[in-house]
Amino acid sequence: MAIQHVNRRGDTYYLHCGKTKTGKPKRYFSRKKDGDLVDAIPEGYEVYENPNAQVFLRKIVPQLVTQEEIAVVEQEVRDRGTAKHFIVEAKLDAIVVFLPDQDADAVMEGLRPLLGFGRSFPASFNVEQRLTYLPMMRFVLQDEERRLFSVDRWCFRGSIDDWFPLAGAGKLSAQVRKYVRHLGKESFFELM
Repeated sequence: MAIQHVNRRGDTYYLHCGKTKTGKPKRYFSRKKDGDLVDAIPEGYEVYENPNAQVFLRKIVPQLVTQEEIAVVEQEVRDRGTAKHFIVEAKLDAIVVFLPDQDADAVMEGLRPLLGFGRSFPASFNVEQRLTYLPMMRFVLQDEERRLFSVDRWCFRGSIDDWFPLAGAGKLSAQVRKYVRHLGKESFFELM
């Protein structure tokens, strides 16, 4: 049976096999059901869905942060942050918080007439499936032994568009408590 993956938007992707320009085999996900489908994930690879619901086959990435540390960030964003919609993802030695790049309520208002809904959406409608996300804040492991993390925020100045350091190494719980409360607020852009 062909490898398939249903992303958070409800789209089904199928793993295909093709060839590169040099004739080497390549594997990729596509929404097309036909073609040269693959029935097993190659050893050392995994299915990866990025925060914007794109699906890829990638080499298994070692994770230096623990599931407990990821859970700390998720819980604090849920409890202290003002963002209703967010995604927390581990990337090698960092825990990254993604927020929608648009207002979910505005998206719903814009979709209402286009989709022919009256005053309210059906219960099955999930705005979360239609949002796209940007990285906003990350907690980077600086000391594996003592489990100390630095904090960065994404800088949106056209000349920079990169991570901007906020705090040096410290305990994750304290760093998260201090900074996630700014997510989704104007004060986020004042953090230096």
